[in-house]
Amino acid sequence: MELSDANLQTLTEYLKKTLDPDPAIRRPAEKFLESVEGSQNYPLLLLTLLEKSQENVIKVCASVTFKNYIKRNWRIVEDEPNKICESDRIAIKANIVPLMLSSPEQIQKQLSDAISIIGREDFPQKWPDLLTEMVNRFQSGDFHVINGVLRTAHSLFKRYRHEFKSNELWTEIKLVLDAFALPLTNLFKVLIDLPEFFEDNMETWMTNFHTLLTLDNKLLQTDDEEEAGLLELLKSQICDNAALYAQKYDEEFQPYLPRFVTAIWNLLVTTGQEVKYDLLVSNAIQFLASVCERPHYKHLFEDQNTLTSICEKVIVPNMEFRAADEEAFEDNSEEYIRRDLEGSDIDTRRRAACDLVRGLCKFFEGPVTGIFSGYVNSMLQEYAKNPSVNWKHKDAAIYLVTSLASKAQTQKHGITQANELVNLTEFFVNHIQPDLKSPSVNEFPVLKADGIKYIMIFRSQVPKEQLLLSIPLLINHLQAESIVVHTYAAHALERLFTMRGTNNSILITAAEMAPFVEVLLTNLFKALTLPGSSENEYIMKAIMRSFSLLQESIIPYIPSVITQLTQKLLAVSKKQYTFSKVLFVGIFLLISYNCSVIISFPEFIPYVFQVMSLLLEMHKNEIPSSYMALFPHLLQPVLWERTGNIPPLVRLLQAYLERGANTIASAAADKIPGLLGVFQKLIASKANDHQGFYLLNSIIAVSYTHLDVESVDQYRKQIFILLFQRLQNSKTTKFIKSFLVFINLYCIKYGALALQEIFDSIQPKMFGMVLEKIIIPEIQKVSGQVEKKICAVGITKILTECPPMMDTEYTKLWTPLLQALIGLFELPEDDTIPDEEHFIDIEDTPGYQTAFSQLAFAGKKEHDPVGQMVNNPRIHLAQSLHKLSTACPGRVPSMLSTSLNAEALQYLQGYLQAASVTLL
Repeated sequence: MELSDANLQTLTEYLKKTLDPDPAIRRPAEKFLESVEGSQNYPLLLLTLLEKSQENVIKVCASVTFKNYIKRNWRIVEDEPNKICESDRIAIKANIVPLMLSSPEQIQKQLSDAISIIGREDFPQKWPDLLTEMVNRFQSGDFHVINGVLRTAHSLFKRYRHEFKSNELWTEIKLVLDAFALPLTNLFKVLIDLPEFFEDNMETWMTNFHTLLTLDNKLLQTDDEEEAGLLELLKSQICDNAALYAQKYDEEFQPYLPRFVTAIWNLLVTTGQEVKYDLLVSNAIQFLASVCERPHYKHLFEDQNTLTSICEKVIVPNMEFRAADEEAFEDNSEEYIRRDLEGSDIDTRRRAACDLVRGLCKFFEGPVTGIFSGYVNSMLQEYAKNPSVNWKHKDAAIYLVTSLASKAQTQKHGITQANELVNLTEFFVNHIQPDLKSPSVNEFPVLKADGIKYIMIFRSQVPKEQLLLSIPLLINHLQAESIVVHTYAAHALERLFTMRGTNNSILITAAEMAPFVEVLLTNLFKALTLPGSSENEYIMKAIMRSFSLLQESIIPYIPSVITQLTQKLLAVSKKQYTFSKVLFVGIFLLISYNCSVIISFPEFIPYVFQVMSLLLEMHKNEIPSSYMALFPHLLQPVLWERTGNIPPLVRLLQAYLERGANTIASAAADKIPGLLGVFQKLIASKANDHQGFYLLNSIIAVSYTHLDVESVDQYRKQIFILLFQRLQNSKTTKFIKSFLVFINLYCIKYGALALQEIFDSIQPKMFGMVLEKIIIPEIQKVSGQVEKKICAVGITKILTECPPMMDTEYTKLWTPLLQALIGLFELPEDDTIPDEEHFIDIEDTPGYQTAFSQLAFAGKKEHDPVGQMVNNPRIHLAQSLHKLSTACPGRVPSMLSTSLNAEALQYLQGYLQAASVTLL
């Protein structure tokens, strides 16, 4: 597309049509833009419209279209063509910053987002002058320009708080700080030194201050969330930054810290309980929490009066259950649960107050526990006087006990380390169980939820007999009208059913659950019919976990259960992803208990493939003809285009090969080329090459035992040629590990001599090159018990069953190969990965539809292809060497004594002794 007035006019007309509400006009226009967006100069035409169009609506439309175009196409994906030509990329980066800064705010935001998307891929290596260009704009004095720079910098740098630590990351952050920190600080000073101008533009500059402080914070890797008034946002961000300085720049910030503590303390005791102050109060408390945990600041808190004042004026008031919390509990249950159970309550007053209690306990556990215990007793006494009126006092008391007692916590086990000064069991028996035992499950719902959450949090600290007594109480509360209460009850049951004892066995057994099976299943499925919980994923997870725990005990209830699951699946298709996924897990568990259940799952293709795999794997002999009729369709390229389909499809094809090998063998000429075509596609991709090896390993295993040798022979050489081409063009650690496992499996199935011959038929002396350049130096990288065993048995065969290793130029590699094998047995795995490979498995797969999700309990059982042949590979090596030395007397000891190092020789002697054999 030329940069011409005619093309600009055409583009304008089509952009206008995309805004038309009539689908008959809008959709063809959208299709046209999609068809031309791959053309050279298309993005430059959009930028030209942004600059020259006289119609604001076209400018805005062009800016949004440009941003979305960049989002879809800028990233260069391996194994795919470059979607934007290099000249367009250069021109975009040369023009986008000045165009963004000169545009109105509505357009500026879109272009700022586009810059951040480009920067995520190109900055700093491919866009080294970006920061310089941005910093120079600080000198303009134009607020609109400065704010555009700050907005862009914010979007560009905020990713640092989510990045994994690496030398590359630190280098980039240092580059940013070196270029940006001083100009940013100077800009801040300039703004502070302009009081008259500041007063005349109060709202504008308050916004700018907040942007500045937020930007500084992003460079130092922390968070900023929620919305409030500009003044509250500014104060909140100052508290957040102060906490960051106290943590990261301890020595430099120390002289200023007492003043900040005083100022923030005064702020806390004078700020009201209104919701608009929540973020401010939370950040202020978090500042105190971060300071009190540091050893050289503990003197600021050690006075008894100070601790008492903190409890009375900061902690207790901010643990209170306010009207806004009650409203969220009743009317916005999903958000309340998400914040409370999933840890997204990081900016709430309660979370901050709990963190402050834990922080104070680090150095003052005894005094703090004593002081706060008094407040707990006082609040419980107030509750006892009039429970219906004072129930919020008990709620606060439970929260205070929870924060006092919690020292270390994990998602899997709850609290793993508790404050020994708090008697958790006594509090549970006296104050938690009575609420859960009350006749009505709908009375005091907040306290019910508190009690259930107490069980979840302290499940590892409460005696098992108390947990068993709690199970019928939790089952009963599945009937509660409150969404929060019955959701918490389901989640608590799911957590309890996953607990493990000291010997790693399930803590609560199927036998102990036997009296409750019917009522448990009844109440769980009834809970899904309660208002607001028809797609409640916590209940579905509890159902799934119950199936897992109860196992065969579930069989009498399967007719009813499977009907309900099927109805639910059909009702929620394409609606609620997590719920549907867990629902599939439940169906999987029922199938795995040998129940003959076949259900149609039209909407969840990857899950259907997993279900089919499980069903096929359960067949002992031949598989039904209906499955074989489906087989050719599984090889259609369109199915393999979706990234999420690949793992379950590969597993399904493996199941076909393992269970239907005889049928496939009878029509090998039709089936093998299609399978190898899939292999060729997968092996070309860095992201999916391991899946290609899974399939290839199954083909080799089946062809050895079931297929006509000639039907596969014609493809073997081509397979290895493809693998060597990939090794030469794009070698990665993952590929090498998979390649090593494959060639050793091939060696086991077809023999070491066959491996040597096929390598040398491709290129003379290729076998020696593979040994010297790949197997010997890289074998230590192989991971996985079965994979290591395959490699050990394969290398043993090369050492002892390949005549050229004993009487040709390959003989010089015999001892180094044996040394490498002993290293595989005895040395730690080499898990180093080159820096450039760390992210090769991560693909940009928008939305869940293209991403693969492994259903829990549907994992394929690991298969050991040499299990029947070799039990102990070390013993197998010793026995094989003995057999070789018998055939070649004197040769083996001679090679060992001259070139095997002493440590390896000592290990080998141990193997020989364990096998009760000697070398002749």
